[in-house]
Amino acid sequence: METKKELVVPAIENGTVIDHIPTEVVYQVIHILGLEEYNDEVLIGNFLSSAKLGRKGIIKIKNKHFTKEEVSKISLVAPYVTIINIENYKVIEKFATEIPDHIENFIKCANPKCITNAEAVPTKFDVVDKENIKLRCHYCEKFTTKETLHFCK
Repeated sequence: METKKELVVPAIENGTVIDHIPTEVVYQVIHILGLEEYNDEVLIGNFLSSAKLGRKGIIKIKNKHFTKEEVSKISLVAPYVTIINIENYKVIEKFATEIPDHIENFIKCANPKCITNAEAVPTKFDVVDKENIKLRCHYCEKFTTKETLHFCK
C-alpha cells in the first residue's frame, strides 16, 4: 500500500496570496507589511518547490487586500512576485509587482544629514535603477541602495 504524504493548504475565501517570493526575503516581506501583528489567518510557506524559481516562498493572508503603497514596499524587497486577490474563493485579480518610478513616505534616506532625517518632512525618491534598487533622494540627491534600504516606521 502506497501512502501519499502531502500537506493540503486550505483555500481562502477572501484575502491575498503573495506567491513566487524569493526564499531569502519571505520574513522581510512579513515584517515590512506588519503581518506579525495581523489578527487573522496568515499562512507562510518557504522553500517550496517552484518551476519558476527552483525554491520559493508564499504567504496567504485572510481578509486583507494591500494598498498600492504596500505593494510598492513588497516590490522593493521582492521584485516581480505575484499578487493574487481573492473574493468568494475566486481570483479577482492577479498581477506581478513592479518597482514604481517614484517612492514617497515609506523609505528613509540613507543620508543622516538629509532634511527628512532631521525634520518631519516626508521622504521622496526617484528610482534610478530598478534592477539593482537604487533610489535618489528628492531633497539631498544622495543615493539609497538595496544594502542601505530602511523602511520608515
